[in-house]
Amino acid sequence: MMTKESGTTAISDPDQPVDLESPPATTVPLPLPAPGAVALALLALGWLAAMLWTAKAEISSSGVSSMAISSAAYALPGVISASLVSGAAVSLALANLLTRFGVRRTTPRFAAALAAGLATGLLSVLALRLSYGDGSTIMIIAGSIAAAATVGGIAGGLRSTVVVGAVVAAMLAVFAVGFALSYFKNPVLSFYGASATDPERYESAMDLFRWTGSLAGGLAAGLLAFGYLRIAGRRHARRITPATPLRWPGYMIAGAGAGLLLLTAEVITRTAGAEMLRMASAISEIDRSGQDELGKSRFSHAMVVLFVGALVATIGFGRTLRSAEGPATGEAPELRDRDHDGMLNDPDDRPTDDGDGNAEVGAGAGAGEDRTEKSTTTEPADEVRAPDAGDPTAAAGGGHEGAGRTEAGEDHEPADRPEPVAGAGR
Repeated sequence: MMTKESGTTAISDPDQPVDLESPPATTVPLPLPAPGAVALALLALGWLAAMLWTAKAEISSSGVSSMAISSAAYALPGVISASLVSGAAVSLALANLLTRFGVRRTTPRFAAALAAGLATGLLSVLALRLSYGDGSTIMIIAGSIAAAATVGGIAGGLRSTVVVGAVVAAMLAVFAVGFALSYFKNPVLSFYGASATDPERYESAMDLFRWTGSLAGGLAAGLLAFGYLRIAGRRHARRITPATPLRWPGYMIAGAGAGLLLLTAEVITRTAGAEMLRMASAISEIDRSGQDELGKSRFSHAMVVLFVGALVATIGFGRTLRSAEGPATGEAPELRDRDHDGMLNDPDDRPTDDGDGNAEVGAGAGAGEDRTEKSTTTEPADEVRAPDAGDPTAAAGGGHEGAGRTEAGEDHEPADRPEPVAGAGR
């Protein structure tokens, strides 16, 4: 028994069992699978293979050792960025596989993503060693590739797999834009007024060409990241248990992800590949100034892609909110009347006269029909008997009793109406 007296402490009955079991722990939900993760991984590995083949061709055609070092330093940032994206894409595909098998704990998923990135880097190093052989330059490139792929694998192990997939797709779009512009470099430079005989005009055209590549890359990254997240959201909305829709920070991070990966690749280039850059800068003063300019250009390119991609993806998300709320017509909303309960009524709910004096309720009455019936209908009053001739009080009070019942049955009569006094008219 428990006492309820004031000032006393409630003590449970010792005969009653006490439940000492803790509440059940909530299970961690499974991350949403990223659409097309296998296709993204294949595209990223194909781009890495193309970058390794291009670097090999440039180094092999140099001949002189100094020229080979300069060519390797020039190709190193592209190889590192491709390795970074490949590690993220491969770990993302593995994360989808773990989701399919129901692995929801963070530790095994992160360990698997790290192992996937490291395996990607080791396979790339093995292919590089078989193609190039041994040498200090090759070892620097191999170590940079392994480090970049491992860092990319860590990024792919995040729980927001959909956002990671959007970042990988956006980075591949930046690669495609860069490749297309490099293929049409001469026509674009001619369009910007470059001249081989005028160094100033050529340098001005090159600056416009770099800005064009950065802006086009940021625009492509933002659009592809937004489109990827929209497709993923529609797929997840058709699930048995719909997922929580992604808000604007997710879209902004996905749009800026390509720029973040480019900045990460630049950091790895200046740390893991610092020896390669030092050897290339020590060849001559021209090479040193050239490496400095390339480093500034890569940093500016990464920042432009970051901000433009984030802005485009966020604007795209804002337009989806506007379309979800309905098109803006510029017209003021219709004014609605309030009924006696203070609720808003549609104009279609108002009773209309059909010409015969009968009130009809519009088709849009809806929920207002019940309130209208309650307020207009009255319960039938009891049948009033004719007063008995032998009853002297019936003639005097009977009529007033009927009037009282009528007033009680109708709500439109005022409550403070004075009651007539019996016999006042006599």
